[in-house]
Amino acid sequence: MNKNKIDIKNFTSEELIKVLEKGKFPKFYAKQIFIWIYEKRVEDFHLMTDLSKENRDVLQNMFYFSNLELLKEETSSDGTKKFLFGLEDGLSIESVFIPEVKRSTLCLSTQVGCKFDCSFCVSGKKGFKRDLKVSEIINQYLFIADKIRPDKITNIVFMGIGEPLDNFDNTIKTIKILTKQRGLCLAARRISISTCGLVPEIYKLAELDLKIKLSVSLHAANNDLRNQLMPINKKYPLELLVPAIEQFSKISNHSVILEYVLMKDRNTKKEDAVELAQLIVETGAKLNIIVYNGSSLDFSPPQEEEINNFKNELNKKGIFFTLRKSRGQDINAACGQLKSKIE
Repeated sequence: MNKNKIDIKNFTSEELIKVLEKGKFPKFYAKQIFIWIYEKRVEDFHLMTDLSKENRDVLQNMFYFSNLELLKEETSSDGTKKFLFGLEDGLSIESVFIPEVKRSTLCLSTQVGCKFDCSFCVSGKKGFKRDLKVSEIINQYLFIADKIRPDKITNIVFMGIGEPLDNFDNTIKTIKILTKQRGLCLAARRISISTCGLVPEIYKLAELDLKIKLSVSLHAANNDLRNQLMPINKKYPLELLVPAIEQFSKISNHSVILEYVLMKDRNTKKEDAVELAQLIVETGAKLNIIVYNGSSLDFSPPQEEEINNFKNELNKKGIFFTLRKSRGQDINAACGQLKSKIE
């Protein structure tokens, strides 16, 4: 049915202007269409009444509106919601909605699978299938935003399945749709990209100066341990990653957030905390500590004493940090766990 049509949600407003101009449509149509799709949530050209009837018929034959298929939805006792979506080619992805007192965060996926195979992460264990299209990323937002109304999504994190900076162009286009006035009008400062540490792309992102935030999955502050946990470190070791972090902070005027997942008997020793403290001082980064949330791999959460000892070492070094609570543990809300369970 849509074989010869174009998915209109793959375009930014600037791209749509160019496409419509080639078709001899008025330039202002792009703005009006974006308002219908992203503000009014109308996905039928025949209902876009400020376009001429003749042009509505032509547009209806040119474009189609893609959507995701909801395969499964789970709600945690803490309010976290996890969604498993089916794609047009039969593959699937996940999104997670995390409500809190003062904000509500949506975690988006950018790829089907992941190339980087971090040892503690379920997402990469079945290999990389493909990048998500812009429409497949933005449709996660649209579906969930409509699903949770009247509640609102206040923050976006690109921290789901896949590496956002490995799908660089489509991730950036999605951010433009999320933030531009003709799109969904979210504040850029409320959007964060999480990366495993793709150094060239961090520099590239810094130069775009989108005013968004960047978090880096660190999990170890020395190369030997990080090589074991995150194979990407062999290509981009800390001596390359740290200058990239510093450059992003300099250009964006935002401190990069370092994410450090505490895993029992893996990265919680005194020397691990000391090395981490040194890295925080060197980069001026902010630190988020997260207790490991998973049970399907050869990793487990540390005991309370192990967590407290690690925190105490950081406190001795004068390091400020945020201890993030693991959310949705009863619904396997860590990336890839629902998908893996269904499969």
